[in-house]
Amino acid sequence: MQYEKHHDGSLTPLKQKNVDTGWGLERILAFLNGTKDVYRTDVFVPVISGIEKLSGLHYEEDEAKTRSMRILADHLRTAVMLIGDEAKLLPDNSGAGYILRRLIRRKILDARKEQAASVLDGKSAFHLYDTFGFPLELTIEMAQEEGISVDEEGFAEAMKQQKELARSSQNFSAKLNLGASVFEKLPAEITSEFIGYDTLCCEDEILAAANAEALTGTLSEGEEGTVIVGKTPFYATMGGQKGDIGRIITADGEFAVEETVKLAGGRIGHAGHVVRGLIRTGDKAQLCVDQTERSKTCRNHSATHLLHSALREVLGEHVEQAGSYQDPERTRFDFSHGQAMTRDEIKRVEAIVNEKIAENLAVTTQVMGIEEAKKSGAMALFGEKYGQSVRVVSMGDFSKELCGGTHVSNTGEILSFRILSESGIAAGTRRIEAITGTNVYAYVNRMEEELEEAARLVKATPATLLERLEKLNAEMKELRSENESLKSKAAKDALGDVMDQVVDVRGVKFIATSLKDVDMNALRDLGDQLKARLGEGVVLLVSEQNGRVSLMAMATDAAIAKGAHAGNLVKAVAPMVGGGGGGRPNMAQAGGKNPAGIAQVLSSAAEILAEQIR
Repeated sequence: MQYEKHHDGSLTPLKQKNVDTGWGLERILAFLNGTKDVYRTDVFVPVISGIEKLSGLHYEEDEAKTRSMRILADHLRTAVMLIGDEAKLLPDNSGAGYILRRLIRRKILDARKEQAASVLDGKSAFHLYDTFGFPLELTIEMAQEEGISVDEEGFAEAMKQQKELARSSQNFSAKLNLGASVFEKLPAEITSEFIGYDTLCCEDEILAAANAEALTGTLSEGEEGTVIVGKTPFYATMGGQKGDIGRIITADGEFAVEETVKLAGGRIGHAGHVVRGLIRTGDKAQLCVDQTERSKTCRNHSATHLLHSALREVLGEHVEQAGSYQDPERTRFDFSHGQAMTRDEIKRVEAIVNEKIAENLAVTTQVMGIEEAKKSGAMALFGEKYGQSVRVVSMGDFSKELCGGTHVSNTGEILSFRILSESGIAAGTRRIEAITGTNVYAYVNRMEEELEEAARLVKATPATLLERLEKLNAEMKELRSENESLKSKAAKDALGDVMDQVVDVRGVKFIATSLKDVDMNALRDLGDQLKARLGEGVVLLVSEQNGRVSLMAMATDAAIAKGAHAGNLVKAVAPMVGGGGGGRPNMAQAGGKNPAGIAQVLSSAAEILAEQIR
């Protein structure tokens, strides 16, 4: 880029040196392929064809869609090259992995652009609000710009369900605001010691009792409250493990412990209600943990340790715990991993855990210094604060973790392990929900009952259910295709021969007409047909269906060149039917709630279009 080379081989210095000509590989290939479009070359044609096949769209049919298809193809190629690199790069939150994640996100965005939809469901609108803080009003406004209405009633219902869920999950201990003001007047020497690793029952004196408002010293029959003792076998909710339930019995009363929680000042609170009699400060009490519920929780907690090690074995040592929860019913385990697990990976993990259960591995615990524990190979949670002494839980040679929770004495007590689901909860974080022990047997029995009922409903047996469903699915596809064909024919018949309604608006052919009971998909099909028959011009179709109005407008390239704009036309007439919407110059749609305004739309449309024409 310093000289101009002439035919005789002589060189003339360039006036402006080092200027990039842009004559790169793709343009050379375009030249050799006889095209001016690099996306029509050997490199991109297979990718573009694949996008056309999957989307049902055609390259260069629409300017905006074509642009998205080009971006999609280019980013796909880049992402494949990154993933196929020697480093086998995966999406991540930093470095080159973050670039890959951004590329994939951008591809998803372009793949979704201008998808056919007339209504955004309320559940999705609420998800935008609840998860991302996106106001409903802004969602409605942006949806209308694309000719899409929002199901506001569905949004309100989703909001109602969320509030009911929040209310139902608010337990007694949450209402008490434990550890804040209720127990702060207690002497500092009143503390609690957990002795429940080795025993489920003990005797001790009741040191404090309180209701939701204050320390009372006494709780009467039916009253809710919290009891504190010096030594307790009740495990308090901590480290993801749900606290114990059980009974506290005195000479004069009985207290049902419904939740055990950690309190400020090194205290353990037993929250619940008085079943009978009175519970008083100073009473000698027998404290007994519900053995059945503790055993179920222990099974789930110990299975989680096995699960953690199995995940690292199957997926790799990058897997780290990102959170967990165990109660008598289930275990939930969050872990770091950049993609959804395959069905085969899930089955392999499940099989490994069940193998370790069958091996009846001894579960042992040791208390040691934190540095000694780390040197021994015990896994610790990143960012977790540990004291100088820690508890190390080992399951044979397969699992070793720092853990303060309660466990089975050997893995055989877990009985069985079943993964119910695997899902993503955040970027680079996955979640597994699983069950153990008798809960697995109950689950399998329930599945068998539902399988038998499903088979009965389709007149089959469990053994022939799959074959029957495949047959029914084929029949349904055939019927659906036939139904779409009939709907298309009905819509065409309803439209009739309307070419005599074509008018000339400042040199642009225009047709505006209404139909009955035709949905948006059918309107688009009819619009394409009318546009083809017009040759060049603008089409506006209006339909009433179940008390709602659908509007759809299309404009050809020649009409657009003269100033026609389908989006602006729809935006102007939509309020006449109590709606809103808009869209691109070549196609737009909208919805409304006032069928009485259809006549005004049809009478005003030509005048509005005339104002657009230059």
